[in-house]
Amino acid sequence: MTPSPLTRDVRALSGIFAISGALHLLKPEVYEPIMPSAVPAPRQVIWASGVAEILCAGGLLHPRTRRASGWASAALLLAVYPANVKMAADVRDSRRTGLKAAAFARLPLQLPMIRTALRAARG
Repeated sequence: MTPSPLTRDVRALSGIFAISGALHLLKPEVYEPIMPSAVPAPRQVIWASGVAEILCAGGLLHPRTRRASGWASAALLLAVYPANVKMAADVRDSRRTGLKAAAFARLPLQLPMIRTALRAARG
């Protein structure tokens, strides 16, 4: 089967994953407050998700790994969604409108990212 083409949306998703993954590794403390309390060893989970994002970013760029990375990217986006929901719930009553807007904007933005990952996975 022919690998899917490297489209602009797949490149963008790769870039988002690369930046986010690097931030997870360099500044894990930023992500600790949004970790659901049920998650054991939050710092290690943050690091692992950063590594996973970087691997997905690279895999999406290469034709031979794009399909597998697309599936992995969709799974990763679904796996981190609870943290995004928690972040939005935590800032709901905040007076910091910029933070609140960003937290709530993330929720629907996950959908096109998942759609892009699935498109890459399906070829």
